[in-house]
This record gives sequence, C-alpha cells and structure tokens, in this order.
Amino acid sequence: MEQLMEQEGDNMGLAGVGMMPQHGPAGDGEETDPTQYYENRLKMLDSLRSAGVDPYPHKFEVAISIADYVAKYSSLGAGEHLLTVTESLAGRVMSKRVSSSKLFFYDLYGDGVKVQVMAGASCSEVAETEFYKCHSVVKRGDIVGIIGYPGRSSRGELSIFARNLILLSPCLHMLPNQRTGRCTAVAGKTTRAKAGADCWVPGIGRNTEAYVLKDQETRYRQRYLDLMVNHQVRHIFRTRSRVISFIRRFLDERNFLEVETPMMNLIPGGASAKPFVTHHNELNMDLYMRIAPELHLKQLVVGGLDRVYEIGKQFRNEGFDLTHSPEFTGCEFYMAYADYNDLMELTETILSGMVRELTGGTRIKYHANGADNPPIEIDFTPPYRRIDMMQELKSIAGLDIPSDLSSDEANKYLAATCEKYGIKCSPPQTTARLLDKITGHFLEATCVNPTFIINHPEIMSPLAKWHRTQPGLTERFELFINKHEVCNAYTELNDPLVQRHRFEEQLRSRQSGDDEAMALDEAFCTALEYGLPPTGGWGMGIDRIAMLLTDSQNIKEVLLFPTMKPQLPG
Repeated sequence: MEQLMEQEGDNMGLAGVGMMPQHGPAGDGEETDPTQYYENRLKMLDSLRSAGVDPYPHKFEVAISIADYVAKYSSLGAGEHLLTVTESLAGRVMSKRVSSSKLFFYDLYGDGVKVQVMAGASCSEVAETEFYKCHSVVKRGDIVGIIGYPGRSSRGELSIFARNLILLSPCLHMLPNQRTGRCTAVAGKTTRAKAGADCWVPGIGRNTEAYVLKDQETRYRQRYLDLMVNHQVRHIFRTRSRVISFIRRFLDERNFLEVETPMMNLIPGGASAKPFVTHHNELNMDLYMRIAPELHLKQLVVGGLDRVYEIGKQFRNEGFDLTHSPEFTGCEFYMAYADYNDLMELTETILSGMVRELTGGTRIKYHANGADNPPIEIDFTPPYRRIDMMQELKSIAGLDIPSDLSSDEANKYLAATCEKYGIKCSPPQTTARLLDKITGHFLEATCVNPTFIINHPEIMSPLAKWHRTQPGLTERFELFINKHEVCNAYTELNDPLVQRHRFEEQLRSRQSGDDEAMALDEAFCTALEYGLPPTGGWGMGIDRIAMLLTDSQNIKEVLLFPTMKPQLPG
C-alpha cells in the first residue's frame, strides 16, 4: 500500500515544488458559494455531534512540531520509511488532494513550515468506512492532529504516513485559493525554493503580488487570515521581533537597565505632539496617554540609574499615513556621562550591527518608489554622513535666515520662504514649525543612506542642551534613512533654570494655538534641581526600522493590528 500511495502521490505532482492542488469527489468545495459553504460546515458540525464526535476536543498530545519533524527526518532517503516509529504532530490543512475514496493527501502547516500527510485506508487504524467518513469532512483551513510514521515518497517528498487523523478545530469559512510554491524550513532556517515568493529574508525586496490574499483592507483587518495564507507575512513580524531582540541585547550587554514607566500621565511631556486623553473614574480626572517616556527616564538617571532604557508603546493623536501611526513602538535610552557625539557613534554601531545580523551584510534593497519600480540600495556601513542644519540650509538652499530666531523678522522670513517654494505649513506657523517644514523640504529629501542632521536651533529643541560652541543651537541630531526620521537624540539639558525657561516658551506657543507644544512639567523641573549628570538621550522608532528591513512601504505592514477606520454596515 505504501508503494501505491507514493505512486499515486507522485502522479498527482505531490513531490514537485510547483505542484497544483487537485481535488477529487471529497475535495474542498472550492466552487461553492461562501455563504453556502459556511452553512454546509455548520451542518457538518451538527452531524459530528449527533454521531458523538466532538469537533473541538480539549487536548491532542503533540510529540513534535512540524519544523522539528522536518529537521529530524530530513536525512531520510527517497522511498525510505520508518515503520516502527510513531510520531504525532498537528497543524493546519492548507491543501487537500484526493486520489480515491481510499487515498488522501494533505499539506499540513505549522509555524510556517509544511509537511505532506499521506493517508491510505490500508494504513489506517480505523475501518475503511470510518476512514472515508473521517477524511471526507476535512477541508482546507481545518486544524488536525496526525499520528503516523515518517517516510519519503519515491520522489523524495518528506511525509508522515497517517495511521490516525483527528479533527481538532474546523475552519468554517472558505479560504482564499492556495498559490503554488512553498518555502522549506529546516532547523529554523529558511531556504529558497524555486517558486520562492514565500521564501523571503530581511534586506531583499518583497513581491506582494504573489500573495494569495492581496486585498489590503482584509489583510489588515483579519491579520490571522493574512498570516494563515500569506506565509511570507510571518517573516515580516519575525524580523520585527528580531529587531527588538537585537536592541535589547545590545543595551543589556552595555549594562543598561530595562525599565517601565507610566502609560498614563498628568502632563503630556517628552515630545512635541498632540496627546490622547483618557479619564480616571476613581480620581475623577483626565489623564494623557504618553507621547514619550523621556521625562520619567531622566528622573531615573537623577536617582542614580545611570543607564536606563524602555521599549514600548507611545501614542500621538495625529493623522496617520504610510509612515505614521497614532500608536507606535519606540525605544529610548539615557546614558549618564555621554553626549550626542557618543550617541552618533553608538547609533552607527547599533544599526550597522543589526543589519549585518539580520541580512548578513550592511546593504539592503528597498522599493522606495513603489513595488512597480526597481528597488534602491541603502548602505548602513559607517560612518554616516553628517549635515549641519543651519549651515546646510544656507549653502544648499541659499537661505539667509536671521540669526535671532525668536524675532518676528525670522518668522516672517521663514513664512515667506515656505510660500516661495510651495512648502505647506499648517497653522499655527510658529518659527519652529516653519523651520521643521523647510528642513524637510531641502535637507531630509537628500537623506537616502543613513544621515545625521545635527545642531538644531534651541527653538526647535526644548529638552536639548545648548551647543557648547555655537550660540542659539543645541547638541541634537536626527537620523534620517530613505528621507524619513528614524532616530532623535541629544545631549540632555540638565540646567533646571534653563529648562523651566524653555518650558515657559513652549507654554506661550501653546497659548498661541500650537497644541503640539510641550506643557510645563513641574515635577520634572524639581527632579532636575536635585542634579542630572551630563547625559545623552536617544530614541528610535521600531516600526520604521522594521519597514526598511522588510521592504514595507506602508507602516501597517509591520503592525499586527494597525488602527483602521470603522467599516460601514453592510
């Protein structure tokens, strides 16, 4: 019977990488209307329960994962069987092929890895009638448990030859049609098969046109379905997880302490952004979802925790687009006795090391101009280019900005510059906002490879320390990659009197209509009065670096459950 199963399987193209699923009389009902399919599946549940079969059993003993199974038996030769070995594994059926009422073939997936299941009536532990009933109810998407022995077909397809199949959790909805091609994983490593679309690794371009489920709305709203049928997607989120793990390991190895600070605050501080507001019923007071953990982390440095970091969610009540989300993940660290020069070197070390670990090199391919155009190459090899903001605005754009940026003259000059070059800046047109837009237009647009824009004016950087040699500027940098900000860091302002003055300036901006200006935080100012050592502070957006490393042009691609507009009824 084993030889018959192999011959039948090979004739159906089971061993080939480019196989096309074929369906016999007990196939998956792909031609059925989705509503009718759902109703039929409900009837199937009733039928099973009437027969005393629980379609949702509490437990199935899994002896080995599919990935470990593939790794363990990868050395088996073509046609080799281990008849005395019994294994039990479980996964989701993603393809079902029927040769006859006595022979069924399945592609079983678990954690992105596939193994073939070959089920013949002669090998089954149940009677032939029961065998057919059991397999006839299994459809694509069902989660099943398999008990059987390992082996390969005569053409070398690694399989488990099923002695028993148990339905563990039926899928009641019709899945999108399965695409040909697959990826093979051995011992946790991904290798590229001929079809290759699933077989993606960080740093190379992705082809979303090869996805089974293409509709973005469905993919983002039903991420479980996206992960289920678009096997490449899981590698995006594994890459994101590896980014976070790398940063955490990098900082831990340098004696940083990971901490947690409040998500809800009395004052929205630490960044210039509009906050989300929530309400505490017991205290009968409004609280603000944090826009940054900065002020709390610096208070810990005041307390003697010289190196601290936090990786977590931040919330900004602003619009969202391809690179912005109102809820995002950031990493911030604070390092006593460091300045922004140290942090630039550290940034180069972090990013070049991360890219090298994830991709094997320091250059990646990224479809910056859309999937229809050739990808660009981004080189993370240090050292990174450095642009002095004010000097470069003068040399590149020919701007002669008045030196007193707090003057009306400077504000009018910058507003006129925006109008001249068609640079949009929504009200209120404060000097800081105008400068930010002008910098984006003239400087950020040139930053494809990692580039530091350094030495921002004090008016743009209320928490950064004044520049030690250039009056009116601060020791701050922003790192841009592919024209988008990825990191922001500075030598921290630790003079409590100057900090209070900066907060008061921000308060005046807020009173003039800038709802993104920072609020005065008395608790933080009091903490500074106890003495903050010379400190460097650094922040990075996890989502944006994940976008670069996964060739994602939409931030929603790297968020498992992105914020979406409500669906209209019907």
